[in-house]
Amino acid sequence: MAKVPMTVAGAETLREELNELKSVIRPKISAAIAEAREHGDLRENAEYHAAREQQSFCEGRISEIESKLADSEIIDVTKFEPTGRVIFGTTVTLVNVETEESVSYKIVGEDEADVPAGKISVISPIARAVMGKNVGDEIVVNAPAGDVEYEIESVRHL
Repeated sequence: MAKVPMTVAGAETLREELNELKSVIRPKISAAIAEAREHGDLRENAEYHAAREQQSFCEGRISEIESKLADSEIIDVTKFEPTGRVIFGTTVTLVNVETEESVSYKIVGEDEADVPAGKISVISPIARAVMGKNVGDEIVVNAPAGDVEYEIESVRHL
């Protein structure tokens, strides 16, 4: 199976969530199940069924995170020599050629994407258009509202 790229920060976030699920959430759910069992008949015990549902969700999420971490290739862009070329993990500043508006995005893995925070997925149209390009190159992004032309103003390894 091909490795999925992930930034150091993205991997750390997943590890923190995994630790929280295993050390805090899972024990709380187990305690809730034990308490609900004490209330008697499990067939008509809403608290028991709710706790079991939470347990199922928690275990599924733990499994999902462990799988993602196992299948990931953690890339620390700060270890690479800055060349002005857009690669995974770099922060790229684009200038709209028509409106001269500037926007910056960090290119991250699919699970890390957060557009309001300036993080776009490596498979997004903008990221695919800029990957491998250099500072000063012009690119065209096929957006829902039509094609938008950008110039790559800077590429930073943050």
